[in-house]
Amino acid sequence: MPGSDLTYRVVVRIFGTLFRLMGYRFDVRGVEHLPTSGAGVVAGNHIGFLDFTFIGYAARPRKRRIRFMAKRSVFELPVVGRLMRAMHHIPVDRKSGARAYRQALRLLDDGQLVGVFPEATISRSWLLKPFKRGAAGLAVNRQVPLVPVVVWGGHRIYTVDGHRSLRRRMPVTIMVGSPLRPAEGESVDELSLRLHVAMDALLAEAIDTYPAMPRNDEDRWWLPYDRGGSAPDPETAAVLDREAVARIGDTFD
Repeated sequence: MPGSDLTYRVVVRIFGTLFRLMGYRFDVRGVEHLPTSGAGVVAGNHIGFLDFTFIGYAARPRKRRIRFMAKRSVFELPVVGRLMRAMHHIPVDRKSGARAYRQALRLLDDGQLVGVFPEATISRSWLLKPFKRGAAGLAVNRQVPLVPVVVWGGHRIYTVDGHRSLRRRMPVTIMVGSPLRPAEGESVDELSLRLHVAMDALLAEAIDTYPAMPRNDEDRWWLPYDRGGSAPDPETAAVLDREAVARIGDTFD
């Protein structure tokens, strides 16, 4: 990796300063599961626009920088795109992801951590959607650990459908699970299923132990339907997700 991580370090410091100014109450658990050296795939759930900043921020104690795969449109934004490229994040064209996949493999070969959101898009139910095969595929291809991570509470700060808040002292939970190592002869689909099970358990624990509750009925939007929230159930959310993606001319495939 070129000696160009100055941008990454500066951006992390900027976000760290913003997080401190906002007084966000981070509860980071299991960070010891992130490897301090060597290649690996970090798989995160996707509930808000700041998920990658929270996961990257949580990796600081391990002195690791995660190169995230993100949709190409983000890289086309004038300032943000320049920063994303300088930090060696990976642009993904969902209609043709082979180039991004090859770039991710090269980063793994270089001993880097590659961050993937297996759901591909933000889940409006806040629960896990079916996974794409990319995260598990990378881990199987290079026989590297697959680290499950979930974020909870970040969607209360900035997510889809106009939900954003400048409230101070917002709690954000980040949970890192034990690395999943591809077993001998294990298929991509089998590993992807193991990943989904692991992340589902982490997410349930994060929700159950989150130190805040909705203030009123209007504020129930950020809780899943099965926790007394007003978020749509997964089936309804899937329809809303597809409609939203179609409106911008994108695709899940």
